[in-house]
Amino acid sequence: MSQTITTELLGEHPLLSSIETSSALSTAWIRSGDGLVGFGVFKKLEVKGADRFKEARNWWSSEVANFSIHNNVHSGGTGPILFTSFAFDENQPSVLIIPQIVIGQKNGKSWITWIGDNSQPDISQLKTAAISGEISWNTGPISEERWRSQVADAISAIKADKLEKVVLARDISAKSTTEIDARQLIKRLEIEYPSTWLFLVDGLVGATPELLVRLSKSLVTSRVLAGTIRKTGDEDRDLALAASLAKSSKDLEEHEYAVRSVADALAPYCSSTNVPESPFVLHLSNVMHLATDVTGVLNDSAKPADIFTLISELHPSAAVCGTPTNKAKELIKVLEKMNRGRYAGPVGWIDVHGDGEIAIALRCGQLSEDKKSIQIFAGCGIVAGSDPEKEYAESQAKLMPMRTALETL
Repeated sequence: MSQTITTELLGEHPLLSSIETSSALSTAWIRSGDGLVGFGVFKKLEVKGADRFKEARNWWSSEVANFSIHNNVHSGGTGPILFTSFAFDENQPSVLIIPQIVIGQKNGKSWITWIGDNSQPDISQLKTAAISGEISWNTGPISEERWRSQVADAISAIKADKLEKVVLARDISAKSTTEIDARQLIKRLEIEYPSTWLFLVDGLVGATPELLVRLSKSLVTSRVLAGTIRKTGDEDRDLALAASLAKSSKDLEEHEYAVRSVADALAPYCSSTNVPESPFVLHLSNVMHLATDVTGVLNDSAKPADIFTLISELHPSAAVCGTPTNKAKELIKVLEKMNRGRYAGPVGWIDVHGDGEIAIALRCGQLSEDKKSIQIFAGCGIVAGSDPEKEYAESQAKLMPMRTALETL
């Protein structure tokens, strides 16, 4: 039996106001005020294992086949939406969610999609007041000293020619005297990091600057970040630091590995690709990154690659794992002693036409089931020229977006 899904235009309806007023918020994807937010859960599935991307594709295809879609907007990102949050490790659970209601906004146009035969739902009826609690911090399972030692071990392995690069992550956790409100977290992150992709899927919430893949019809885009320097807050000093980052042999080497891994993964599926000769410096409020936008056009074949194929080929990139991938994965298992969960995994949305945006879940945290605690993560790319003290300082800077957002709720 088919399920009716209706999409209609809305009047003036800023996307962020939906988040602020609805306690039923289940999913979100926002950048510079535009994006998609979901309320309630129509269906949810967990997948894991080597075939998880294939299972996700098959499940979404079977759900779409049962939809009776009435779309009066007809543009990318409208109609039924699948929100995805894949784990970094294939053996950990990944989450797929189809929201009951989705509100979208793009280029000044807003729309609403809902599942069921009822008339258009009134989101304003879901208002609740959020109460902020007191936050207390705990270090992760690995001490600061031990993490620096792990970095030193990784550098030794690289200098011994066992691999070229590895990304090591660390975590800290926070407890709250009341439930942590994901709506307020997103609101705070949007104020400080509007150029990032803000996301919420099944309690994983954050603001990532790195886009794994965007597919719009046949155009593929991937924003690669690798190479980081902390900002000082002094404009002249930060401009000088940006110039030094752009010339840093250590950071350029790290960046080259990440760009090469993405370009090589896309090449078999694209009739053409464009890889800029040198990166640009991406300025965020707390750090600066070396960044490269890799683009391509999918092959016009009888069976072109879809977004699930691209995700499976691109993840994990050198930006969150290392080079060569398998050797980096093994070293991460030996050194990290931590379950990344869905941190550093692909997160985003996919529509019924197979278009979508999938980022890498960075600058994020995982809310506990009772929402009274959260585990936040940061990772650093380690190459031969890395220094444990500087890598630790970089990890502290990368933890700052979530720390600040939580402390100002």
